Amino acid sequence: MPQPRARRFTLAHMPGPIPAERLVAGRELTEPRLSPGGELLALVESTGGVASIVLHTFDGAPPRQLTAWPPPRPGRGLGGGCFAWSGDGSAVVYTATDGDLWWQPVDGGAVRRLTRHEPKVVQAPVVSADGRIAYVVDQAEVWVLDLHTRDTARVDDGRADFCFDPWIGPDGVVEWQAWNVPDMPWDGARIDRSDGTSTSGIGAIQQPRRLPDGTPICVRDDTGWSNVWCGEAPLVDEPFEHAGPSWGPGQRSYAWSPDGSRVAFSRNERGFGRLCVVDVATGEITDVGRAVHGQLSWEGGRLAALRTGARTPTQVVVYDTDGWERTVVAIGPLAGWEDHDLVEPELVEVAVPTGVVPCRLYRANGDARGMLTWVHGGPTDQWPVSFLPRLALWRSRGWHVLVPDHRGSTGHGRAHQQALHGAWGEADVADVAAVVAHAHRIGLGTPASTVVIGGSAGGFTALGVARRHPEMVVGVVAVYPVTDLADLAVRSHRFEAHYTVHLVGPLPGTLDLHHARSPLHHAADLVDTPLLLLHGDSDPVVPLEQTVSLAEAVRAAGGDVELVVFPGEGHGFRQPLHQLEEIERIASFLDRVVG
Repeated sequence: MPQPRARRFTLAHMPGPIPAERLVAGRELTEPRLSPGGELLALVESTGGVASIVLHTFDGAPPRQLTAWPPPRPGRGLGGGCFAWSGDGSAVVYTATDGDLWWQPVDGGAVRRLTRHEPKVVQAPVVSADGRIAYVVDQAEVWVLDLHTRDTARVDDGRADFCFDPWIGPDGVVEWQAWNVPDMPWDGARIDRSDGTSTSGIGAIQQPRRLPDGTPICVRDDTGWSNVWCGEAPLVDEPFEHAGPSWGPGQRSYAWSPDGSRVAFSRNERGFGRLCVVDVATGEITDVGRAVHGQLSWEGGRLAALRTGARTPTQVVVYDTDGWERTVVAIGPLAGWEDHDLVEPELVEVAVPTGVVPCRLYRANGDARGMLTWVHGGPTDQWPVSFLPRLALWRSRGWHVLVPDHRGSTGHGRAHQQALHGAWGEADVADVAAVVAHAHRIGLGTPASTVVIGGSAGGFTALGVARRHPEMVVGVVAVYPVTDLADLAVRSHRFEAHYTVHLVGPLPGTLDLHHARSPLHHAADLVDTPLLLLHGDSDPVVPLEQTVSLAEAVRAAGGDVELVVFPGEGHGFRQPLHQLEEIERIASFLDRVVG
């Protein structure tokens, strides 16, 4: 009897918006790293908040979990700093959730603890061929562990406030990215070394390493653009960024071939990503492919990378470096995203008195209900054209989504990024308001159908737009927003506690300026704009009290405020039920204020 033919049902056959549940499931993938020689690939995989290092072979065998207990402490996105391969590829050294380093053999042998720095946190291990491990402790100290003697020693002199990404050169000298407050790493970092020497440029330096022949290689922005430098000159001198800002350790935006003759790098083309390879001797550039690439690892004849794009759910890929054929090794998000109508954004450039504000426009699927102007956080950051499920969800529900890169954003050169100095709360607000006005002129929305959304610094800017230009918007969604700049300078966590010194001014001399730009001190100016405020009660970056105080002040002045506090959440919501509620609350708010 003939068997009935199987019918493939896909999400493309199910009309309607993207289900919210698709945003809160799946795996997070970070740090694909090839073993010495390139025979194995390890990567960090997180599901339900629990991470593990997973091992992939290239012989057709299925992947297997390598680590058990304690679980690794992963980086996020294109950052890393979780693990490194041993020199012979027989084991991985990883940072665990207890904050220390552990040794896990590949053959399944017993895991072994290597350090005891509790309650401090170890990050960014790197292993030399002669059996030494360099790592940072609390992002402020650089230590070296000798695997043969088990001796540990601190090798920095303590003069840097922050230390990231150590590297052990062929000569045994350890070097690392270092900087001192009030600078942030993108303002004025340098390279410090264990022999007491340093290298400084005009601006920022990151990812210091050495080619096989000992030639220094790093990313510098002395020319005005963060380009890969080899020795004392740019390897590729071009008006594109080759790295993002150093928000954490472990960024790997470039990698070299085993013989050092070629360097692969990730190029940012006004928010759109591209993987390129340059010949060190000739300067000839090979265009490998589009999409944002990060966590590059080149061993043997293979190049591994984390790859993501507007229509490409985050994946780990491996390229054959002879012909650049790409193989997908792992995909993080749930199956089925490929059946949705995902689109590449359009580049929009809005002229302002100071130049141009670059934006990316994700047009609504079908007839538009209105426009969401979504401001990235940071404010020294950018949302490149990567896989952004939330933008895709709201676009599927009939919203144009416009993402502006106001002054202070990265990805457009040092001048654009530094242009926010002394002007946070002014320049960013003016730029976003100009973008909204331009969008109204070209028919993307009206003031009655425009909502500004932002988280953290983006929430601060969104509130600033509503405060100074209430006639432009019908509502604001602010997620764990900064509402009091002076309080942020006093109570934020160590990395960002001094952020306002450059962006606003040093305290106490500029207290009046901090207050003048803080939404909390101008609650009466927000009464004409409905607000939805979302915050976690365990936020170490922006204290919950800021949002609670703003809600109380706006309500007292007669404003329309909805405040939602998520228990147990920090600076970003991680629990699936809270993520679903966040989406539901925003949907209800949009229905109410736009209709």
